[in-house]
Amino acid sequence: MSTDRPHSVSVAGVVVDDQGRALLIQRRDNGHWEPPGGVLEREETIPEALQREVLEETGIKIALPATLTGVYKNMKGLIVSLVFRCEAADGSPTIGDETRALRWATREEVTELADEAYAIRVLDALDAASPPAVRAHDGVKLV
Repeated sequence: MSTDRPHSVSVAGVVVDDQGRALLIQRRDNGHWEPPGGVLEREETIPEALQREVLEETGIKIALPATLTGVYKNMKGLIVSLVFRCEAADGSPTIGDETRALRWATREEVTELADEAYAIRVLDALDAASPPAVRAHDGVKLV
């Protein structure tokens, strides 16, 4: 039996507007631009976690079901992230406790604002390719 710590599972929601832009958050803890998301709590389902995280960080309630667009493993942080393309069902963008700023970003702006490991998640969601992308990164760059 391994004594290594287990992986955690997180979700992220790429909310796409009618102009094809993605909603990014600037995290309050590190200033990085990413899609809204976070770690699943023990008793919640993946859709519940996705809806909760997007609402907490953006003020937007998303429509379910959402489309899985990628699975990403942070090789250093031991986090497996499930990323979904989402549509807003209700609410308007509002800064939350974990959010410094919000921004609707074009593809080009996503690549300028976000680290490669997070930009690719958004781009994969905008492309909504099937089957979903499966990628690994070191927390910043793809590996």
